[in-house]
Amino acid sequence: MSQEIVFDQKTESIKNVAWWLYIFHALSLVFALGAFSWIPLIISYIQRSDAAGTFVYSHHNWQIASFWWYLFWIIAGGLCFITIIGIPLAYLIWFGAWAWKAYRLIRGFIGLNNNRPMPA
Repeated sequence: MSQEIVFDQKTESIKNVAWWLYIFHALSLVFALGAFSWIPLIISYIQRSDAAGTFVYSHHNWQIASFWWYLFWIIAGGLCFITIIGIPLAYLIWFGAWAWKAYRLIRGFIGLNNNRPMPA
């Protein structure tokens, strides 16, 4: 016997919004190294209250935290870049930050598709 999760229209709608936000974050990461991720960030902040009480709320938190930590590491790499000695370290930090954010987006996208909340 198979079990199926049935969502109401509101839950399905907020899940679709989170799905599109993951897509936009990913496109920004691939084509602009995350430079336009502030747009889905603002939308996540706005939509998060609508998702309160559902598993999608954790996905908004996941996307928001991913953005801020990515920005932190990009700035840290930039600070290393301003010294000649730190340039190789800056590239390493930037690559690590990019790979980490890609991992977070993929993991979140899979969790959303499987109707699972993300860890805090």
